[in-house]
Amino acid sequence: MSGIGRIVDLSLPVGPGTQVYPDDPEPAFHQAFRIETDRFNVLRIELGTHTGTHVDAPYHFVEDGAKIDELDPFLFAGPGVIVDVTGLEPRAEIGWDAIEPWADRLRPGSILALRTDWTDRQFGTEGAYDHPFVSAEACERIIERGVRTLAIDAFSPDETILDAREPTWDAHRIVLGAGGVIAENLTNLGAVRVEEPLLCLFPLRLSDGADGSPCRAVALELTD
Repeated sequence: MSGIGRIVDLSLPVGPGTQVYPDDPEPAFHQAFRIETDRFNVLRIELGTHTGTHVDAPYHFVEDGAKIDELDPFLFAGPGVIVDVTGLEPRAEIGWDAIEPWADRLRPGSILALRTDWTDRQFGTEGAYDHPFVSAEACERIIERGVRTLAIDAFSPDETILDAREPTWDAHRIVLGAGGVIAENLTNLGAVRVEEPLLCLFPLRLSDGADGSPCRAVALELTD
């Protein structure tokens, strides 16, 4: 029987001051109760749904798309295909040619995780917004192979626009439009040692129209 040999944490810590996507709500923590006055601790937390390591539901971009609590949990766990695209220049496009060497492992149920190391090196700095992004063609090829979960260790699989240009949102439009999900701001993908880890990206089961949720992303390295 197989077991868990090692767990690699792929999640950013979240607290006051955690860097967020431009104009997103900033996290705030407030002590609601304290041991010294109330005999127990309770923390009140204010977060945007896309704070830190998180997942996007189709409803994030699709008006009648599924909300986070309506999604099949299988979208958030599956064999991971970690594609190494490290060494890219700021704002470089990740095309299908960079992913194609792993194409034979992309199938329904797989979770494609693009390793840029951008979060590891740049998170918390202005350079975090200059991350590489995924081409529309690459996203379409991924969807054609049945993959419905795309993850990246950066703020977004789309280019983060900081000037007057209009974003295209190709990756979000294609993946979420196909009923898939996107995980963003993963970290530590380079610490995964096995070729096909079990990736788990489970969000909070938020209701009332939640378009996404922070998640605790981990890679499970299984043993025989």
